[in-house]
Amino acid sequence: MSGLEVEIIGGPVGDVEQLKRLCTEALARVGVNDGHVAIEFVDEERIEKLNRRHRGCDHPTDVLSFGIDEVGPTAGPRELGDIVICPGLTEDIGEAVVHGALHLSGMDHEADAGEMLAPQSEVIRSHRP
Repeated sequence: MSGLEVEIIGGPVGDVEQLKRLCTEALARVGVNDGHVAIEFVDEERIEKLNRRHRGCDHPTDVLSFGIDEVGPTAGPRELGDIVICPGLTEDIGEAVVHGALHLSGMDHEADAGEMLAPQSEVIRSHRP
């Protein structure tokens, strides 16, 4: 595989092609141009269970990211990971996609003094009318 493959599961929610472009652009801004990403849309109950199991937070949230292949060589195409979004808790689905994609790239706004928020804002701004 060459390039980035973005798979939408549980949707569509909004313009699927636009969501794929946002994900691709967010990852390209941080130098990730190859691999596979799955974006899944779930309800509040499902995202709360995932948040509890993986982050120890006993409440629902808007977006979670689960990286799969870490940095380094892989036997085949890189599986970047999954972005899980709860549309019922998300004001802007596109922004949630960008946010989740940047987390898959290894960025973490809770630990990087705001560095992740700059490319997030740039991508979102570039897609607003």
